[in-house]
Amino acid sequence: MKSKFLFVLLTLALAILACTLPFGGKDDFQDDFSDVNSGWDRTEFEGGLTDYANVGYRIFVNLENWSAWANPGRDFTDSSVTVEATKIGGDDQNEFGIICRHANVDNFYLATISSDGYYGFLKRENGESLQFLNMDSMLQTDAINQGGSTNTLRLDCIGSTLTLFVNGQFVGETTDAAIPSGDAGLYAGTFSVPGTDILFDNFVVTIPQE
Repeated sequence: MKSKFLFVLLTLALAILACTLPFGGKDDFQDDFSDVNSGWDRTEFEGGLTDYANVGYRIFVNLENWSAWANPGRDFTDSSVTVEATKIGGDDQNEFGIICRHANVDNFYLATISSDGYYGFLKRENGESLQFLNMDSMLQTDAINQGGSTNTLRLDCIGSTLTLFVNGQFVGETTDAAIPSGDAGLYAGTFSVPGTDILFDNFVVTIPQE
């Protein structure tokens, strides 16, 4: 079991600034990042960047115990968010994943995985540091393709339940009702080793069918 006390030092305005409900209706939003004007952040800061790259979207974090995220500037209540993520640099002890219900930079949920096979649910509320959500640490799962392999992540945020799938496999779920709606997004961060470099592709937000 791997633990981490997460300090979210980055409060830059980076946000332009199996499920039981049926999915498969119209896509509320999708982006393959082939258009660099599709609305995501293009930000360089001391220690990293969030920007389009190589027909994908890149988040690079080059400081230890640091995190960065980005959003397309949308608003959702219930949603299923899917993305492909590939580690293109840095240590396997990293974290990267999907944000949902990003009400603002101070309030959102997050499901994250690491390149050495761990996952976690986190929450930021009222500007506090990110904290694990109903868990004490990241937990190990065999669903993650480790190292530089691509992983397909899916985070369902339905009612008060958050459910994570990795490469089509159910990994875990948790509940919380504090943040009812907000933007979706992408996230990456470091532990003690800087240099996390993640390339995301094929970002899709699907709303559940009525």
